[in-house]
Amino acid sequence: MDLSRRTMLAMAGAASAASAAPSDLASRVCLFTDHLAAFSYEEVGRMLKDLGVTGPDLTVRKGGLVQPASVASDLPRAVETFSRYSLTVPMMTTTVLSADDPVSRSVLETASKLGIRYYKLGYYHYDDLARWRETIDSTRAALQGLAKLGARLNLRAGMHNHAGDSVGCSLWDSWEAMQGVDPNRVGFFFDPSHATIEGGKTGWTLNFRRIAPKLLMVAIKDFVWEKTNQGWRTRWVPLGEGLVNWPAFCALLKSTPFAGPISLHIEYDPGGKTKTERYDRSYEAAARDLQFLKRHLGTD
Repeated sequence: MDLSRRTMLAMAGAASAASAAPSDLASRVCLFTDHLAAFSYEEVGRMLKDLGVTGPDLTVRKGGLVQPASVASDLPRAVETFSRYSLTVPMMTTTVLSADDPVSRSVLETASKLGIRYYKLGYYHYDDLARWRETIDSTRAALQGLAKLGARLNLRAGMHNHAGDSVGCSLWDSWEAMQGVDPNRVGFFFDPSHATIEGGKTGWTLNFRRIAPKLLMVAIKDFVWEKTNQGWRTRWVPLGEGLVNWPAFCALLKSTPFAGPISLHIEYDPGGKTKTERYDRSYEAAARDLQFLKRHLGTD
């Protein structure tokens, strides 16, 4: 792979960010790009530069900014484009579940060459909750394989605590799945919103304290419960308009040593009927939530 000098500088920047002081949280905020898939790398780069974040939490999955099938050509092009805006790629969101999958190996090997050090795993699901132990055991085996690959490629995988039927929804289960797995290569991608959905009063904070020694990355979003014709459902909302206890969470986060990225998610619809309007509304939503986050981190 022929890497330009600009791309090499981006790689060095990513490595520097990964070793940043744990207290320097604001400098590690990146923007999840799931809602920006309709825009070009140039357009996304311009937005992130204007926002002042460190770079994208780059979606490298079907429907994302980078398609896994073309990762060998598109991921270097994305990194090169973002580097022109003085941005790094602190992490990527993937559907990687196994070191044995050829497409997943291509994604991880390409990321490693480009200096991307953190990635979010896909989801291991409970097909039958009565067989929860077997599911955790099979998840552990997959994580051990990914840890070995991560050691060779210098990558760190984060397991997201997605609410619902995913391993990690309760956090104690992903803790169990990580026993015997290299903690330098596989850890937690903690999401206070999903943790509040599954443990709204005390469970979220107790679980965070439990998993903190293996914390690698953090996801930031907010939600409300609302009653619908199909029963109670969650709905994503701007930061501060939902149920996440941001003062309590940010105080915990500031007291927890970790050196990975903080991914800001715009999961709610920012609006906009045209592409231009969508771009402007997406920027405004991210700017508003970023200001909220920095204020609670004590950096604004």
